Amino acid sequence: MKTVAFVPIRLNSQRVAGKNLRPLSGSPLMCHILRTLTQVEGIDEVYVYCSDESIRPLLPDGVRFLRRDTSLDRDTTLGREIYDAFTAEVEADLYVLAHATSPFIRPATIAEALAKVKSGEYDSSFSAERIQTFAWYEGRPLNYRLDNIPRTQTIEPVYIETSAFFIFSRELWCGRGQRIGDRPWMAVVDRIEGLDIDYPEDFAMAEIIAASRNLPQ
Repeated sequence: MKTVAFVPIRLNSQRVAGKNLRPLSGSPLMCHILRTLTQVEGIDEVYVYCSDESIRPLLPDGVRFLRRDTSLDRDTTLGREIYDAFTAEVEADLYVLAHATSPFIRPATIAEALAKVKSGEYDSSFSAERIQTFAWYEGRPLNYRLDNIPRTQTIEPVYIETSAFFIFSRELWCGRGQRIGDRPWMAVVDRIEGLDIDYPEDFAMAEIIAASRNLPQ
């Protein structure tokens, strides 16, 4: 079962300028997830999908560069347009979509999720963070009643996709346009693994974590 991992990279990010190439513990941010993917048992190929070939010299060993069209770099480009383009160019049975903004996801976490999907019991997988607190949605409590306030230890948790990775089959994406199917394995991660760098304060937090962990360069 051929398994291909890919990391879409855009250099002109909006909220944190140049974040994918910004140094984190001495290496460009994107290199952390790329190294992680090369360590995952069961992944056959790892790609960076980017329009700018200048990043080639920065790629860790074992990572392939695939040039994408610059039209996919627009601010209005949807993720599905990028996934459509990549899956049209690279055939595989399973795809592992990962993002550079999640530098702390562990190889073991992805490997376990991949094994679950390959077992056939699950048709897809994604990373998620378990949040056990008072949550609201569209102006209403999501997981508790206002007239019956529970203890936080007993409140029903909610799960948030972290976007660190998604695992899906070619059939699921090309047939239904979905990266999560009807029988997903939810890979629950802690707050550090689940950190997603979207804003400057997220990067500041990542720098603190990286410094405390002595991440490899």
